[in-house]
Amino acid sequence: MGVIGARRVLLKRVIILKIAPSPYLLLVVATVIWGGNFVVGRAVHADIGPLSLNFWRWALSGFLLAPYAIAGLRNNLSAIKKHALLLGVLALSGMVMFHSLIYWALHTTSAINAGMVLASMPLVIPMIAFIAGEDKLSLRQGLGIAISFVGVGVIITRGNIDVLLGLSFAIGDILVLGAVVMWSVYSVLLKRLPKEIPPMVVLATINWMAVVMLFPAYLWELSALGGFDISVANMTAIAYVAIFASIVAFVSWNRAVQMVGPNKSGLFIHVIPISSAVLAIIFLGEKLEAYHLVGIIPIVVGILLTTREVDKKNNKSQGK
Repeated sequence: MGVIGARRVLLKRVIILKIAPSPYLLLVVATVIWGGNFVVGRAVHADIGPLSLNFWRWALSGFLLAPYAIAGLRNNLSAIKKHALLLGVLALSGMVMFHSLIYWALHTTSAINAGMVLASMPLVIPMIAFIAGEDKLSLRQGLGIAISFVGVGVIITRGNIDVLLGLSFAIGDILVLGAVVMWSVYSVLLKRLPKEIPPMVVLATINWMAVVMLFPAYLWELSALGGFDISVANMTAIAYVAIFASIVAFVSWNRAVQMVGPNKSGLFIHVIPISSAVLAIIFLGEKLEAYHLVGIIPIVVGILLTTREVDKKNNKSQGK
């Protein structure tokens, strides 16, 4: 079997997830894989630069998705041209900036910390939607966001008030917050995509846009830091983030959202910090500290306040 044949077999095995019986199993698969992404990024941070890891991640997944990109460009060329700016911003925010910031952050913070800070994502999305004029921000949502960020503050400061007073935060935790903002922008703008462009075509298109955007940054990092060893560990890490975190998880997540809707699916985002913590403890020897447990409580409370508000709005709009 040639390279093209093997690639098609792999894609068929991934796309077969469309007929998986349980959407909740798909959601767990996606979020556990994404939790593993933090652990992999942390594990290879001393061997592969953040821009190199991100570039080769999307280059490999783009190669695997090439059949969709070629067919999609041919069949949806006019729609892609019309929405090229939107697609470009999605590629920049969701693939280039988000993952580059995450991999950079994992050079100076733990996988557990990164996953815990990421738990604030469902609260940042309503803020970005409000700023973008997509939705109104209620008092209850605002209160939920404020309470949640108290928890984020506890995690970032490691529960030490001296860190806050001395403004000596770990740069990695701040970078994760920046990544959360980038993914929130991506999520809000994703709603503006026209339905006539198939989801897999969108994924393949913005994937290759991200590769083009990342290439100059990759060359800069290559000249400044040098390359990385072609070792089994490094190649396995790249294969994991390219095949599983970039394709399998996205296909699983998208299919599950189609089956149960975004509100129920969104709650599974919180499997990411749990899975990243468990995997980091097992494979990296990291420890769950008391401040992690203290910080996650207000984050969960804030999320409950925010998501219940969203559910009430949706039920009212549907006449329930």
